[in-house]
Amino acid sequence: MTENLKDILEGGGQAGAQNHPGLMAATERDLHRLAIAREALALAGRALDPEAHLELTLAGDPRPEAALAAQIVVNGPDALARLLWPPSPDAFGEAYLRGDIDIEGDIWVAVDGGRSFTLRVLARDAARLMRLGLELRRGAARAPALHRRARLTGRRHSRARDLAAVRFHYDVGNDFYALWLDRRLTYSCAYFETAEASLDDAQEAKLDLICRKLRLGPGMRLLDIGCGWGSLVVFAAERYGVEATGITLSAKQAERASDEIRRRDLEGRSLVTVRDYRDLARFATFDAVASVGMFEHVGRERLAEYFRAAFRALRPGGLFLNHGIATTAPGGTRRPSWTRFGDGGFVARYVFPDGELVTVEDAIDFARRAGFELLDVQRLRPHYALTLQAWVERLEASAERAREVAGEEVYRTWRLYMAAARRGFEDGSLDVVQLLLARPEAGGPARLPLRPWWHG
Repeated sequence: MTENLKDILEGGGQAGAQNHPGLMAATERDLHRLAIAREALALAGRALDPEAHLELTLAGDPRPEAALAAQIVVNGPDALARLLWPPSPDAFGEAYLRGDIDIEGDIWVAVDGGRSFTLRVLARDAARLMRLGLELRRGAARAPALHRRARLTGRRHSRARDLAAVRFHYDVGNDFYALWLDRRLTYSCAYFETAEASLDDAQEAKLDLICRKLRLGPGMRLLDIGCGWGSLVVFAAERYGVEATGITLSAKQAERASDEIRRRDLEGRSLVTVRDYRDLARFATFDAVASVGMFEHVGRERLAEYFRAAFRALRPGGLFLNHGIATTAPGGTRRPSWTRFGDGGFVARYVFPDGELVTVEDAIDFARRAGFELLDVQRLRPHYALTLQAWVERLEASAERAREVAGEEVYRTWRLYMAAARRGFEDGSLDVVQLLLARPEAGGPARLPLRPWWHG
């Protein structure tokens, strides 16, 4: 509905319409749809926590006078129709990506409201709300197409499909990620020694913790599986004097990492290359192996092969650190539940296609069956909530530039996904864990100090 028509409808009403030939039918129809939309939003608003300072608003309607933490603005009756019908646990997320709704103010408050909107509508209101949604949907314009949606083909977790899945997520663009990651482009959970630590300091603390756990020293050979933009490769080579090799499936990540290696004059001691973890047999063995934030992409059916590949790449007595997100659901899940927007559907379609989470217990079982000895388990769940908070705040601060380099849809996808993921780590439905593992030596278990050496 145009602004002029809206003025006629809400100002001159029928009399105003009579002065505009052809608008009488539109007036009656649109006034009726506005009334339905307002009633539906009032019903949906009853599901919100009154203490949340959040309101559902129809675009163009008067804004509340009281200060609110956030507003979810629905951009017209057609947008509300698509949000309500057909019912879907992913409706809120998809409506935001399309621009059917806007989120103003505190994204964390709005995400909680989105959960209420789709999952906690009061039972006595649900049937009426669905009827209103169906009535609005009749004659509503079709939903604008979402352009960035994963449509993978081929056998799940085959080499070709894994390559496509990784590149769907990571090849959004180095310039986009550089806007909100730390200065080293470390795309995994940071380690906050205090809640007030900066993201840059917390990511360096994480890299240093990994190096200490792996007992790195000059001349040792380190392999980083799924190395991203090479932050651990560069850090370990500079700070610990190792010869570091990183592998990734993203050509854009490898290109940026190689540029950074050249810039820091580390070409003799560092290398990042495009390679699948299933091709590690072509490399020599390493003194230490790390995998940070890659584990989630492997898939349950490939985890045995993944841990065997890491085991074979490691010399006897060497250490392997596996850092990854886990689910707390018993028995694990075959699809990632990193947000509350459905059973992984939203994330699988728009963020991490084919990602799968398992429980910590399952991950340990797979590692042991590959031959590893478990040395330590460290949970970092609160640290990921802080990391995601920092990422979202930095993304929002760079919103204009993010839209320029990656587009509106990508900006909205990452803003919503990361805000919702933070809630998953805060409520305990998601976990993130570092497993420190050892490949036994010929005569038995790895010979290591009695106390945890990484504590200093």
